[in-house]
Amino acid sequence: MPAWCHRLFLALLATAAVARAADIPALWAERVKCTVAVAYVIENENDRRPTLAYGTVIDRQGTIILPTAAVDQRLAPQQLKDFKVYIPGDPTPYEGTYLGGDVFTGWQYVRVEEKARSRLVPVTAFAAHGANPVPVMTEELWGIGLRPKEEDFLPYILQSHLVLTQLLPERTGVTQQEVAGPGLPVFNHAGDLVGIALSSGGETYMQFSQGARGGEAVILFDLEESSLFQLADDVLPYLKRIPTNVNGRPLAWLGAFSLEPMDRDVANFLKLSPQASGAVVSEVLENSPAEKAGMKARDIIVAINGQPIPHFRPDHVVIDYVEHEIARDRPGDAMSLTVLRGADRLELKATLGEEPKLVREADRTFFDRLGFTAREFVYGDAIARRVKVAEAAGVIVHYVRPNGPTALAGLQTDDWIQEIDGAPAKNYTDALARLFAIANDPQRREFVLLVSRGGDTAILRVKLK
Repeated sequence: MPAWCHRLFLALLATAAVARAADIPALWAERVKCTVAVAYVIENENDRRPTLAYGTVIDRQGTIILPTAAVDQRLAPQQLKDFKVYIPGDPTPYEGTYLGGDVFTGWQYVRVEEKARSRLVPVTAFAAHGANPVPVMTEELWGIGLRPKEEDFLPYILQSHLVLTQLLPERTGVTQQEVAGPGLPVFNHAGDLVGIALSSGGETYMQFSQGARGGEAVILFDLEESSLFQLADDVLPYLKRIPTNVNGRPLAWLGAFSLEPMDRDVANFLKLSPQASGAVVSEVLENSPAEKAGMKARDIIVAINGQPIPHFRPDHVVIDYVEHEIARDRPGDAMSLTVLRGADRLELKATLGEEPKLVREADRTFFDRLGFTAREFVYGDAIARRVKVAEAAGVIVHYVRPNGPTALAGLQTDDWIQEIDGAPAKNYTDALARLFAIANDPQRREFVLLVSRGGDTAILRVKLK
């Protein structure tokens, strides 16, 4: 190449780089408007704990999605209080309403009050026209991060290169370093949405302090930035799965319990394709759609609705995939399951049911004088304790106040209270009546509980002040 051509080529590259660099700030300033910070309070029996998450605006009605980890799925919705939405760089909070979570996407949904909506832009405004862009290896991507509350959630830019795309089970991009805050969008150089950052993978850093003894190592975990993001093709089609209630119902249920990834040696023995996988059913739950369809323990699910289960790395992702496919549907939907049972290949037809009441939905009552919270016995408790649902009775201990009367007597969280003062606790209503009578009797000085813990029973004598 002549020297003048080489110089011209370098000049054109430099000009293009400058143009790209000049475009990013303008793109960034507009795209920041689809990001927010959401603060809320978790209310427990004895305290209120402030919590913070980052979210992306998805429509003109001010609906916001938060990442899965933003809300602990063990919490009852009534424990989530005082949602406030912050626009980056502005300390003024707006009122937010918790809408619930979607089990398929894992997103938690919040809606901001109307007066804030004109300041926000839905992330869909930045989706590419036509096919969604799929980033390629080494492509430079950028995203948005937000500083802490004490800095008014000031937005800043992050940039990195794509190093891997993997099924986890959604298509997930992995960048060389952090590319956005968890729950916030990721873009390419054209400003097109390429994905939403997932919860941090727990990136670690080694920091050395300058001490008199040569310094000491400190491990740091970065939870406010992430190098993982879900690709736009697995985001945009599902943004409208806004829950109709805070419990996220309806919830589809199959009842194939405790799935395990199929061993690769077993797959080879069964002569399955190297690109195929399977999930081993450890147990089929009582009265479940799986049981009604004829599924049995040790069946290996190898296809769903005629589609072979893909091969995943790591192997355990196959469990998430099966659960993901069930969550995609609704109660009443038909599901075809291809299973291997010994040397036989069977086609089972299941009609998905409604998920039984979950622990987070269970009724619960705190007894201040007794120092513990009793909650309703639900289907999942029967499964965990290996008892038939029809035989279930009593209540479960949800919380025990430290140094309270029941704590001093030895009561623990998850204990199963079966008798109160020698009388069987028939159900939640019956147990509450007995416990209220004890708690409201100022003359009562003690009472007795029969509890089950890990298959063993114990009698606890509770002394009241």
